[in-house]
Amino acid sequence: MFKHPLFTKLAALAAITVLLLFGLGMIEDVVRDRLRYRSITAQSVAESLAGPQTLMGPMIHSACVESWEVETGKGDERRMVEQRREFLLTAMPEQLKLSTGAAMEERARGLHKVNTFNLKAHVTAQWGPLASLVPQSSMKNSRMHCGAPIVMMAVGDARGIRTAQFTLDSQTLALKPGTFHPTYSRGLHAALPESVRGKADGLTATLDLELVGTERLAFVPLGGNTEVQMTSSWPHPSFGGRFLPAEREVKKTGFSAQWRLSSLATTAQADIANGKHICLGGSDDGNHSDYVPGGATPGDCADSFSVAFIDPVNPYSLSDRATKYGVLFIALTFVAVGLFELMKKLRVHPVQYLLVGSALCSFFLLLVSLSEHLPFGISYAVAASACVLLLAYYASHMLGGVARGIPLGGGIAVLYGLLYVLLQLEQTALVVGAIALFLVLAAVMVATRKVNWYGLSQGNTPPRRPTAPPEVRPPAPPAARPATPPTPSVNAA
Repeated sequence: MFKHPLFTKLAALAAITVLLLFGLGMIEDVVRDRLRYRSITAQSVAESLAGPQTLMGPMIHSACVESWEVETGKGDERRMVEQRREFLLTAMPEQLKLSTGAAMEERARGLHKVNTFNLKAHVTAQWGPLASLVPQSSMKNSRMHCGAPIVMMAVGDARGIRTAQFTLDSQTLALKPGTFHPTYSRGLHAALPESVRGKADGLTATLDLELVGTERLAFVPLGGNTEVQMTSSWPHPSFGGRFLPAEREVKKTGFSAQWRLSSLATTAQADIANGKHICLGGSDDGNHSDYVPGGATPGDCADSFSVAFIDPVNPYSLSDRATKYGVLFIALTFVAVGLFELMKKLRVHPVQYLLVGSALCSFFLLLVSLSEHLPFGISYAVAASACVLLLAYYASHMLGGVARGIPLGGGIAVLYGLLYVLLQLEQTALVVGAIALFLVLAAVMVATRKVNWYGLSQGNTPPRRPTAPPEVRPPAPPAARPATPPTPSVNAA
């Protein structure tokens, strides 16, 4: 049974399929390497320019020290020992408005491109009575000393600050680097006069800031009421974090979004007052005190929301998705060739199957290499057209005629078209792929509904019908010879 030519061919096709799967695996490794190189490029640009950014503030804080003396020991060993307590007073704005616009700039390292942004923000903050900046003694007869009140604005990466101007009650203050905050150390600050401490009528401050960063921008809703308006020329924003925009409009020319948050809906003020880390918009390597290393739970992070400037047509991501359909491509093409072989009584050698499968695998490698230099749609069209023409030409000779090769090439072209549609779909890719696979299976079942599979497994020679043994007849008797007339005698004459 297993020596039958049909089983021998099936075993050869199985070996060829395994070999082609190995080739597809190598192509997938190439795509993953390219993805890793792109990630390294993004890190390189962030190290040279600025990383993802976070805007937190403005807020006012003042570092205080309370000291007192405690008597220790008895008798001659009695003495007074000074003890102290360090704490931080903070004042959060009651009203916080940010009006921002992000202009996109593309940076590249070799073949890989990274989205960077140039942000121009106008920030308006209003504080109510500043009673929270007045220190309260916790010990009787203690001494209290507080540093000057400082208004600060924290950012994710201070290297991205280009220009900044701070105005307090119509008076411009000099800005200096750093924040003097024990947790959020990166940003800028300005010293305030001592007279603002405990001020009953509050303060109003404005900040004009120009900031650059890469790929993502996050905000912390620090105000009692926070309103953020953002516009950008980037048409593919990805909104994330703890809050989505209350209003947004996304067009081909860019997007606009608006967030409106109340302190009743967010714990950002308490989170920042307690020194919680910010988990969006910064480096996750754990080297900076402002951010939590990877793996932090939401409870470890202050409330924030963000916008990521993603590239939906990332050629490496799309190529990686495409290679996952390689096995299906090979299987359907082999089924199509097998149907031609079955229905048209042809003989296709396993080497020819191997060449067809190799051409299918080469499509994915062509797609990855071309997409590094051309737009993904053009790269896909060129790679698919080249493979379809090659397979149609080869199938015309393999199947014994152009009339058979062109339908096979057309079917492969339909497969490439379906794959492109699946790559463009995100939410409905599974259902479209499942329906298409069901239709292909139904077509194969209809085409082979009359095939006698048992007859194929027994060979192409039809079985012989039993016949009766030949009838044995007795041999015929010898024929009688005619009588010879007597020869006349001479004497008788």
